[in-house]
Amino acid sequence: MKTINLGQSNSILNRFIAELRDKNIQKDSMRFRRNLERIGEIFAYEISKTLNYSAKEVATPLGIANCSIPDENLVLATILRAGVPLHNGMLNIFDKAQNAFVAAYRKYGKDNKFTIQIEYISSPSIEGKILVIADSMLATGSSLVLAYEKLCEKGEPAHTHIVCPIASEFSLGYLSKHLPHKKVTLWVAAVDEELTNKSYIVPGIGDAGDLAYGDKL
Repeated sequence: MKTINLGQSNSILNRFIAELRDKNIQKDSMRFRRNLERIGEIFAYEISKTLNYSAKEVATPLGIANCSIPDENLVLATILRAGVPLHNGMLNIFDKAQNAFVAAYRKYGKDNKFTIQIEYISSPSIEGKILVIADSMLATGSSLVLAYEKLCEKGEPAHTHIVCPIASEFSLGYLSKHLPHKKVTLWVAAVDEELTNKSYIVPGIGDAGDLAYGDKL
C-alpha cells in the first residue's frame, strides 16, 4: 500500500483542513460540508494525474483539437454518512463515474469495545475498474477494510484509491497490515498520533457525521 499525504505540501488544502478542525467554524454545518466537498475536489484532481490517458480529436466550431482524455472506468464509493460531502466533491470532478454506497457503523459493547456493522451496500460491478473509496476520517481502519472487502465481492478492481482527509497513525498501520499486497493508494491530508479509549482521533475533528448532518440518536 502506498500512502500520499497532500498536507505535507503547502496548498489551499491546508486551510480547508484547518477550518474542518476549528470548533468555532464547525458550528456552521453548511460550511463544514462545503469544506469536505472542496477537499474531495482537490483529492479527485490529484488522483486524476495517476490515470491513463488517450489522445482524442474534438471538433470545435473552427477546427479539430487534439485532447488527452482519461481512459479508465471509475467507481466512486463512500461510507455513509460522513463520507457523502467528500464523495460529492469528487463526483464534481469525476462526473462520469459510477457510484457505490456502504452503510456502516460502530456497534459498541462493554468497555468501549465495538464491532463494525455493515447493513447495506449498493454498487455496480467494479471488475477491472478504478475504485475510489471516500470517508472523512480513518480512525482504526477497521470499517474501511471491511467496506473494501465487501465492495470487492462486486469484482476485483484494477486499483483502489482510499481518500480519508484525517487519519490516525494506528489506522495507517492497520491498513498496511490488512492490505499488504493489494493495489491500493491511501490519500490523506493529515495524520494524527492519538486515539481515545473510544477510538476517536485526537486532535481530529470530532464526529464528522454529526457536524455535517446533525446529532444522531
